[in-house]
Amino acid sequence: MAVPGSSLGHVPGSLLGNAVRRVEDPELLVGRGSFVDNHRLAGTTHAVFVRSPFAHARIAAVDTTEAAAAPGVLGVFRSADLGDDPVAPFAVVNPKCPRYALARGKVRYVGDPVVLVVAETAAQALDAAELVDIDYDELPAVADVEAALLPGAPLQFEELGSNIAVGLRAPDESDPLEGASHVTRLRMVNQRVATSPIEGNAILVSPDLVSPDGQGLTAWVSTQHPHLARDLLVKLTGFDRERVRVVAPHVGGAFGGKAGIGAEHAAIVLAALRLDRPVRWTETRSEATLSMHGRAQVQYAELGLDDDGRIVGLRLRVLGDCGAYAGFGGGLAVGPSYLMAPGPYRIPRLRYDAAAVLTNTSPVGAFRGAGRPEAAALLERLLDLAADELGMEPEEIRRRNLLEADSFPVQTLTGATYDTGDYRHALDEALRIGDVEAVRREQAERRRRGDVRQLGVGLATYVEITGFGGTEFGSVHLGPDGDAVVSAGTSAHGQGHATSFSMIVADRLGIPLEKIRYVQSDTAVVPTGGGTGGSRSLQMGGNAVRQASEEVREKALEIAARMLEADPADLRLEDGTFSVAGVPGISLDWAQVAGEAHRSEDGLGSDTEFFQDGATFPFGAHVAVVEVDTETGFVRPLRHIAVDDCGTVLNPLIVAGQQHGGGAQGISQALWEGFVYTDDGTPLTATFADYPLPTAADMVRLDGLVVTNTETPTPLNPLGAKGIGESATIGSTPAVQNAVVDALSHLGVRHVEMPCTPERVWRAVQEAAAGPSPAPWHEPPDVFTSLPPRGGGQETESAEI
Repeated sequence: MAVPGSSLGHVPGSLLGNAVRRVEDPELLVGRGSFVDNHRLAGTTHAVFVRSPFAHARIAAVDTTEAAAAPGVLGVFRSADLGDDPVAPFAVVNPKCPRYALARGKVRYVGDPVVLVVAETAAQALDAAELVDIDYDELPAVADVEAALLPGAPLQFEELGSNIAVGLRAPDESDPLEGASHVTRLRMVNQRVATSPIEGNAILVSPDLVSPDGQGLTAWVSTQHPHLARDLLVKLTGFDRERVRVVAPHVGGAFGGKAGIGAEHAAIVLAALRLDRPVRWTETRSEATLSMHGRAQVQYAELGLDDDGRIVGLRLRVLGDCGAYAGFGGGLAVGPSYLMAPGPYRIPRLRYDAAAVLTNTSPVGAFRGAGRPEAAALLERLLDLAADELGMEPEEIRRRNLLEADSFPVQTLTGATYDTGDYRHALDEALRIGDVEAVRREQAERRRRGDVRQLGVGLATYVEITGFGGTEFGSVHLGPDGDAVVSAGTSAHGQGHATSFSMIVADRLGIPLEKIRYVQSDTAVVPTGGGTGGSRSLQMGGNAVRQASEEVREKALEIAARMLEADPADLRLEDGTFSVAGVPGISLDWAQVAGEAHRSEDGLGSDTEFFQDGATFPFGAHVAVVEVDTETGFVRPLRHIAVDDCGTVLNPLIVAGQQHGGGAQGISQALWEGFVYTDDGTPLTATFADYPLPTAADMVRLDGLVVTNTETPTPLNPLGAKGIGESATIGSTPAVQNAVVDALSHLGVRHVEMPCTPERVWRAVQEAAAGPSPAPWHEPPDVFTSLPPRGGGQETESAEI
C-alpha cells in the first residue's frame, strides 16, 4: 500500500522531536481509504460461515443438499472438504489442541464455524447458509476458568485428560513471604474484553496461475502481520513462498486481534483454491465482537511487607483463559505476565505459578499490551490494598519500593533486563500535574459533608516490555528526480508509520516530506518484515529506515564527490544540498545526484536489516480522578493524567495520539467493558447493543485528559526510542480502578472488581454498610501444586507465545 506524501514543506533543521501532522490522514478523512472490503476483482464470490449455536456439542450429521442446490451457490464445504491438516496458528500454546479450518468432530464454543457457503453474491450465500441442516448432540460445557479445573469438568480435548493447555510452577518452592510482618492477599479478575476494532477480520483471496507449471495466490488481508500471514499461508497450501503474496491495505484497527491469520482465513483460502475463483469474506459486527477477545485472567496474589512498607516477597498464582482450541491469549499468563510480574519495584523474592486453561468460549488472543497490562493491574491494585491496610498513602508505598534511577540496567527475578528508567520522577510528575493534594482536600470536604457524590483518586506506576529485539527490514530508494520511496517490514494500522519514517528520512537526508512516499504491507514489494505488535515499530522499523538512510547518505556523498571532483571527506550535506567545505557557490541537489546515480550506476538506494540486541522497557505513572454516586453506583471519570516515558520522542503529536487512544481503552476496561457468558457458554454480549463500549460522551473530557512524557532514551538503538502504543492502556486501567475504590474506602469498601459497573459499585457500598467487607481473597485451586516446574521443558514444547 502506498501512502501519499504530505503537503507540508520541509522544516528547517532537525524534524525529530517536532509535532509534525500525520501525512496519512487526509485520504482517510475524505473517505479515500481502501480496505479489504472495498477491493473489487472480476468474478469475486462471497462467503458466509454457518456457526455453532452450542458451546459444546458433537457434530452428528451435516446435510448440505438444499444449500448446494440454492441459486448462485458455487460450493458448500464441510471440514473434510478442505483437507485433513490442522491450521497452523499464530502462536502455539499446546500442539495437542489442533484446530481445523472448520470444526471437526465437535464444536467447542458458540460461533465455532462448521460449514462454509460460497455463492455469486453475498445475499445468495446468506440465504443458502440458512438451508444447511446440522444435527448436534449437545455436551456439557464450561465457560468459567476456575470451574474448568474442578473434578468432573467437561473436557475440551479428552486426550489431554484435563483442561490445562500448559502450566508452569516456580522451581523454587521456598516461601517468598517468610519474614514478612504483614501480608496482603488479593484474588482479582482481569476480565475478558472484546477487542472491538472498527473493521472486523476480512480477506479476499485470488488464485493465481504464476507459472505454466504451478499455481499460487494473492490474498488481501486485514492483518497486523502481512509477512507472517504469508508464511502461514505457505504452510497451509504447500506453495513455494514466492507464489504467495499477501497485501494488507488500510486496516481499520487491530489492537492485537489481527495477528497473522486464523481458521476462518484458512477456510476462505482453501475454498478459493478448490473453486479456482476469488472469494471474499468480511466479518459481520457480531462475528467480530465474538471472534476477537483479550485479557481473561484470574489472579491470586500475596504480598509480604516489613513494618516500613517495603516489599519482602511476592507470590503470584495466575490462571489464563485460553477459551477454545488453546487460544494463545491464555498462554500470556505463562509468558509476558510472568516476565513483567516484578513491575517497577524491588522484589527480593518471587514465586510465580501459572496455568493456561481451556474453556468453551471464544478463543482468547491478544489485546493492547498482551499480558503486560494484566501483570501491572494486579500489582498496582495489590499495592493500593497494602497501603490501605498499613495506613500509608498510595504514593508513599510506591516510593519506598520503586527501583532507583541509578540502578539501571536492572536484571529482574524473571529474567528481564530493564534498560533505563527513572520511575520516581514519572510518579512525582503525575502527582504534580494532577495536583493530588488539592483533590484530596476536596475529597475530605465531601466526606465531611456526607455528599452522595464522592471523589476518588487513584495511582499506578508501571513498566512494560516492547520491541523484543531481533531484526527488521528497512529500505530507502531515490528516483532519478530525487524523490524517495521508503519502506519497512512493520505494518501500520493507524500508528502513523508513514509520518514517522518519512520524518527520519527527511531528517537524515534533507529531502522535503512532500517528496517522500512510504510503501508498506505488500510481500511482493517489501521482502520481509516482523509486522506490528508489541510496540515495536519505531524502535525496529524506524531504526531500520534510519540505517538505510545513513547508507544512502554515504553512497550519495561518494557520487557527489566524483561529480564535484572533491574528496568525500570535504563534502557537506545540509538542507538537501551537497557542497564542498570552503568552496562557496558550487553545489548539487538531490535530483542531480540521484540522476547521476541512475545514469552511471544501478540507482541510489539501500535495503538493510536493523538488529536490536534485546527489548526496551517503557514506563510511566498515571493519576485518575473519578466521581462516584454512592446511591446509584454510577462512576464518572473526571480527570486522567498520563506521564508515559517511551525514550526519545520522535513526534510528540503521534505519541500523544497513542496515549489518548490507549488511555481511553484502559479507562474503558476499568469502568465499562466486559464480555459475559452464561455458565453453559452462551454469550450475552455479542453485539454493541449488549457489549458496553463507551461513547465519547462517557469518556474523560479532552481537557481533562492530560498526556505528557518524561524522556529516558534507551542505549539499545540509535534513536533512543522505546514503544508507546500500549503504555497508556497499561497505566490507566489500574489507576481508574484504584480511584473507584478510593472514593468508597471511607465507607468500608476494600475492592471492586472490573469493570466497576454501577451494579458492582452499588453492591459494594451496600455490603460495606451491612458490616465489615471481607478480604478480597480465597484460596486458589489445588491445580498449581501439580504443574511441572518452569524450565522442565513443557514451556518450550507447548507454549510458543
